[in-house]
Amino acid sequence: MSGHSKWHNIQGRKNAQDAKRGKIFQRISREIYMAVKAGGPDPSGNPQLRLMMDKARAANMPKDNIKRAVDKGSGVGGAAYEEITYEGYGPGGTAIIVEALTDNKNRTAAAIRSAFTHHGGSLGASGSVSYMFDRKGYIVISREDNDTDEDMMMMDALDAGADDIQSSDDAFEIYTDPKALAEVRDGLEKAGYKLATAELTMIPENETPVPEAKRSQYQGLIDELEDNDDVSEVYEAAEMPDED
Repeated sequence: MSGHSKWHNIQGRKNAQDAKRGKIFQRISREIYMAVKAGGPDPSGNPQLRLMMDKARAANMPKDNIKRAVDKGSGVGGAAYEEITYEGYGPGGTAIIVEALTDNKNRTAAAIRSAFTHHGGSLGASGSVSYMFDRKGYIVISREDNDTDEDMMMMDALDAGADDIQSSDDAFEIYTDPKALAEVRDGLEKAGYKLATAELTMIPENETPVPEAKRSQYQGLIDELEDNDDVSEVYEAAEMPDED
């Protein structure tokens, strides 16, 4: 696994995400809807739904919102959403994957294309950049929330089925086979660890530095994509300097 720190990026954007809590709830609702459509409304028999419900609770999403999303996925009214993945390049040639949940493909495609175009990027064909990423299960254990011996934590993670572990001053980042994510998460929780996050993600094999002259333009593209209500995730293979 490369030195990529997804947790560092998450922490760096936390305040901005908190300011968009309503949009976060909307996106999680659609993810719950899709999980129910794919595997049914019972989280005990639907690992993806359980992950999404855990994500909802971690975001302090109201129970009524969660129930409505489950009901919609079960066919109790509501719009029909579908998953669409877009692949493209940002300014400087950085690879970007955008995952969306939408009830209107034409609206979403036009908005995503527009964002890439007027920020100096371009959309690519399916498969144009996805080969540069690995699909992984991703778990974070925050040092602040867990009083644990590092060697013991790593041993417990490996025993639970983790593939790789990275440590930093503030967290342990644990990577798993996508199909093993729920099993590893459950094993760590049973061992007494409080998890900061557990999700499926895309990890870039390598990162492309964003040229200094294009950093503002690049960040404008990412901000516009993340502000789009139809966008659920944006994955980047970009290297940006830390901002003080």
